[in-house]
Order: sequence, then structure tokens, then C-alpha cells
Amino acid sequence: QVQLVESGGGVVQVGGSLRLSCVAPPDIFRYTTMSWYRQTPGKERELVAYSTAGNTIGYRNDGVRSRFTISKDHDKNMVFLKMTNVNPLDTRIYYCSSKSEQQTIFGQGIQVTVSS
Repeated sequence: QVQLVESGGGVVQVGGSLRLSCVAPPDIFRYTTMSWYRQTPGKERELVAYSTAGNTIGYRNDGVRSRFTISKDHDKNMVFLKMTNVNPLDTRIYYCSSKSEQQTIFGQGIQVTVSS
């Protein structure tokens, strides 16, 4: 079973920064679209940012684009989400994801809590 493993979550103060990390198997990392999603319990999971195999990057909206940055380390097969100027609405469970024509898979999720 393919595993995506997230790390870097936790509690951060309003206005602070946090970087989430996800390590993927090499073939998954190289040939699929790697993304970050987030979810509040009881609500639909939403896309935050993505980076395609060809390194095209996209964000959910301009508000996310102005504060979050998705990036990759191709040597370590890792994808990151740098979150800056966080606010309480960013409190969610964040998921790393891989999408191909055959399947979409998610990591186990990691909690980010923004405290005021």
C-alpha cells in the first residue's frame, strides 16, 4: 500500500509560520500531481495547493497564494507547504495527496492549530 507520510504540524500562534512536510515513494513523487488538502471535521476536504509532475503549481485562491507556498525537494522525494501569516481559519487537518489517472491517495493527515 502506497504511503504518504506528513509531518510538521502542531500549534502556531496567529500571524506565525509553519512548514508541513510529506515524503512519498519515488515513483509516486516523480510521476503524479502532489497536493495539499485540508479539512475541518464534518466538512468537505478542500484543495489548498498542488504541484504537478511537470512542476506546474496552483493554489486554491489568491488568499492562499499570498500566504502559502508549495515546493518540492526532488532529491528527498518530499513536498512541502509553507504557511505564513496564519489565522484561526487555517486550523484544520492537512493532508498530503498524490493524484494520477489511476488513483488518488491521501496521507493520514496532520493537525494544524492556530492559537490566539
